[in-house]
Amino acid sequence: MGKEAKTDHPINELIARRWSPYGFDSRPVSDEDLRSIFEAARWAASSYNEQPWRYLVARKQDGGEYDCVLSCLTDQNQAWAKNAPVLGLGLVSLFFKLNGKPNRVAVHDLGLASATLSLEATARGLYVHQMAGIVPERVRETYSLPQGIEPMTALAIGYRAQADTLPEEYRKRDTSPRTRNKLGEFVFTGKLDQPAAFLG
Repeated sequence: MGKEAKTDHPINELIARRWSPYGFDSRPVSDEDLRSIFEAARWAASSYNEQPWRYLVARKQDGGEYDCVLSCLTDQNQAWAKNAPVLGLGLVSLFFKLNGKPNRVAVHDLGLASATLSLEATARGLYVHQMAGIVPERVRETYSLPQGIEPMTALAIGYRAQADTLPEEYRKRDTSPRTRNKLGEFVFTGKLDQPAAFLG
């Protein structure tokens, strides 16, 4: 069932195991697991400890609330995410509470929180698929978001479905090899495109 990364250098097992399936099983996620997943997000690093992230989360058993979150995804994402037992929207507060100035790294910090919760989910045998494909205007309207709160992402949380139960399109995505750029393509010293010397 796993798709552990084939790394060039040793990394933590949780990072190697973390990946984003399209196929989710209908099995519910326990409240205990959800509390711990979002507790992990709580302890993510953030600029000035601002913690600018907000999550709107619904479980499938929440009925109408789940449907509201689902409706905020693009049609393409709704097609597969509707099977996940938990859906969420990732929002950011764009201004610092301390002085009201713009927080230019708010989105970066939301990413850290979502990465941290994804690792906690992985440790619990769960999977998180993060999405950029949302309809921000629909999120704002559905949830009457105040000024300064910006919808950014969505996430599906749950257990991975067996690949042979998936439609062909998603089966291919969930069984294809994982690939990543080599370190020399993004780790530089001196100038862009000059690989860092420690890469060897």
